[in-house]
Amino acid sequence: MLRKLYDWTMGLASGPRAPWALSAVSFIESSIFPIPPDALLVPMVIARRNKAWFYATLCTIASVIGGLLGYAIGAFLFDQVAEPILAFYGYAEKFASFTNQYNEWGVWIVLIAGLTPFPYKVITIASGATGLSLPVFMLASIAARGARFFIVSALLYWLGPPIKDFIEKRLGLVFTLALVLLIGGFVVAKYLIPH
Repeated sequence: MLRKLYDWTMGLASGPRAPWALSAVSFIESSIFPIPPDALLVPMVIARRNKAWFYATLCTIASVIGGLLGYAIGAFLFDQVAEPILAFYGYAEKFASFTNQYNEWGVWIVLIAGLTPFPYKVITIASGATGLSLPVFMLASIAARGARFFIVSALLYWLGPPIKDFIEKRLGLVFTLALVLLIGGFVVAKYLIPH
């Protein structure tokens, strides 16, 4: 089953619609979607190493624009949209105490969340809901998301074909590690937001 999923993803990654799919995933992940864009970025860079920098740029731009949607949800639609999203991810009750500390540490929170498996959508919504300065939010998002996607792309570019062989030979291990990082990001987020 993993092999079929891997082959399907690699087929999508090397197809003509891959940049559109990457842009869409990067955009919606920043506000509502739980799967990080790395799930497409990694196989796309492996499939077409010569486009690594283009894909990283595309991912960064779409993610930051999607972050603006998350910010707008938090700022203008908190009760109608943001609260149910935060409740879905288990953060609604903790949000009130989190808000008090957020603006003091907001730039660092955006930078750290943008670089790590921490659910970025929680940060974009929180930034809008708490009224974090929009220019501060934008600059931190560009720096963090850009660094994350360019680091991933650079590593894959420099490692080249050996990384593809490693992934294909250890597909179960790579899938498990990716799943642990994804779930771990949500668990860390749950416990980092004060009670």
